Amino acid sequence: MMDQKPPVKAILFDMDNTLFDLVGAQIAACDCVVRHLGHDDGDELFSCFLTGSHGFESTENIRQYMQERRIPTNGMYDEACRIYATEKLRHITPYPGVTKTLQAIREKGFPTGIVTDAEKADATLRLGRCGLSRFFDCMITFDMVGVKKPAPDPFLTALGTISARPEHTLFIGDSPRRDIEPCKKLGIRTVYARYGDRFSKTRDYTGADFVIDRMDEILRIVEGLTVSHS
Repeated sequence: MMDQKPPVKAILFDMDNTLFDLVGAQIAACDCVVRHLGHDDGDELFSCFLTGSHGFESTENIRQYMQERRIPTNGMYDEACRIYATEKLRHITPYPGVTKTLQAIREKGFPTGIVTDAEKADATLRLGRCGLSRFFDCMITFDMVGVKKPAPDPFLTALGTISARPEHTLFIGDSPRRDIEPCKKLGIRTVYARYGDRFSKTRDYTGADFVIDRMDEILRIVEGLTVSHS
């Protein structure tokens, strides 16, 4: 069926687990940390990051892990944090098809942006590591707006930065709650990046306008939504 809505003229992306597998990088980093500490339960360390006690990215989760196992934190904690940060960044690589897809979108002339809950310093490092920075006109981070998704503020800031209207914008993200639902409320069309959703039990979410299992599927969707795009 032909889309009856206004043509898409701008495209926004979530970053972590949409452009690259941050969770996989975190798991690999946790494995490196516990080996350094003389343990072999990286999954237990990663589970500390999932509890919500300190935040999904906080290295206080490492301190908690060490304290629970009576591992001295004096001196060893700082080194564990350094290993975690280094290995997490080292294991971040774009999902298959991401670079070519972003290049193709860029060549079509769309304004593009990132909307992420990461802090600017971390987001800059990750995009740089992946070689993706050049594909985006803006990057809206948590420390820029002071609230995290699903609050509307990050999305509205991105729209304002690239001078785009909600009805002319497409958003791609892996989280139904933090990406898709708030965008739908704002009138932004949505793409559920099912391949990156690490936290839904079934990944059977159907609330988005589109669902993709590879990033390169975006190009077909964009083509169908931009008949009038020039």
